[in-house]
Amino acid sequence: MRILFASTGLFFVALGVAGAFLPILPTTPFIILAAACFARSSPRLEAWLLSHRVFGPMLRDWRERGAIPRRAKSAAVVGCALGYAIFWFGTHPTPMPAIAVALLMLTGLAYVFSRPS
Repeated sequence: MRILFASTGLFFVALGVAGAFLPILPTTPFIILAAACFARSSPRLEAWLLSHRVFGPMLRDWRERGAIPRRAKSAAVVGCALGYAIFWFGTHPTPMPAIAVALLMLTGLAYVFSRPS
């Protein structure tokens, strides 16, 4: 199980790093999931992630207070808006899928903004 959790954690780190450069892919949730996987598999990888200069402060805030930084909240809004625009102009959806996707994104944003900064 340790190998499975470590492998999954590395996969989530890769997704999180990709999310830093791709507007439709989030960074924060993947890094949080990676830290949870490393906590169950590798204290060394967990310590590396918690002490990382970019991801470490965000993870420590999440663990201590369930907090999401303001910058991550802003990125979530921009990413959702950009993702919805790509969805809208790329697929020209009918009203039901357009509303469903908008509600799903708004639900995610509501959760993000319900967390302390």
